[in-house]
Amino acid sequence: MEPQSCSRVSRRFTTAIILALLVTAGMPAMAQTSTQTAAQSYPGKPIRMVVASAAGGNADIIARITAEGMARGLGQPVYVDNQAGGRNIPGTSIVAKAVPDGYTIMLAASTHTVAPSLYTLPYDTVRDFAPVSLLGSAPLLLVAYPGLPANNMKELIALAKAKPGTINYASAGLGSPANLGGELLNTLAGIKLVHVPYKATAQGNTDTVSGVVQLSFPAASSLLSFVKSGKLKALGIASLKRSPQLPDIAAIAETVPGYEARLWTSIITTGGTPRPVVARLNTEIVKALTTPDLRTRLVSAGLEIETSTPEELGAYIESEILKWARVIKEAGIKAEEN
Repeated sequence: MEPQSCSRVSRRFTTAIILALLVTAGMPAMAQTSTQTAAQSYPGKPIRMVVASAAGGNADIIARITAEGMARGLGQPVYVDNQAGGRNIPGTSIVAKAVPDGYTIMLAASTHTVAPSLYTLPYDTVRDFAPVSLLGSAPLLLVAYPGLPANNMKELIALAKAKPGTINYASAGLGSPANLGGELLNTLAGIKLVHVPYKATAQGNTDTVSGVVQLSFPAASSLLSFVKSGKLKALGIASLKRSPQLPDIAAIAETVPGYEARLWTSIITTGGTPRPVVARLNTEIVKALTTPDLRTRLVSAGLEIETSTPEELGAYIESEILKWARVIKEAGIKAEEN
């Protein structure tokens, strides 16, 4: 090749490299601009809120109240899509695999952080989701058959240590909130309550009232009428401090430091969703939950309202995964996969 031709080829090659470098250098800025534009126009269509449980349940009620409040601020409908069954896994998978644009969100409960230690999941509980905000929680309530000779946590622990393996508690099955709450108490208090699994929470509660089993860990609001009527006695609430709604019931943590077993609820979305979109969702959730009518309805549904930043929720989810993984491992809990 002639020197002049070589020179022209060299110049074209050099120019191509420079252009490629300029385009590559500009890509982050272009991506950022694109993300900002998408966030500014968000939302431009209805938002789907997946609830991995049946319509009419407590989670569904909380979801619909929250969706109503969010829709007011977002200016777009937020519709609830119930995806019940399969230990919440199919419904959760929908959100994990959705386009990360903020148009698919999910009501995620405390079971979300227990599942990784019990089941083989088709998603990563942390990596595949973006935390948005905590909504609140409903602490478990430790109730006892009136005939049990213990009227508070100190007396229960003393009785359990004096007669190990003779006091039992009901739950809705292996890996259920009540089962985990009971095993956490065993670990932290150094006792051995015997787990009696039932197919449904209601069955265990009924047998506690009749004295077939001595203890039960229902959601705080579900058996209050039985406590007030004297058919059951409340030994403690499973939160770090007393509930504002039940100030006369001592927190178990007053006797067993660090004990907490609550049914918390949050909103999460698909991992990789732009941060400005997540921030907008968080803002509207927090705003909605400060609205008096929504707060009243959520409290009536048994929720102690507590919002958070996305970062706070993310840290909490990771801490809950580790906490329950330890409990499940130490107690040797192995839930059935099917």
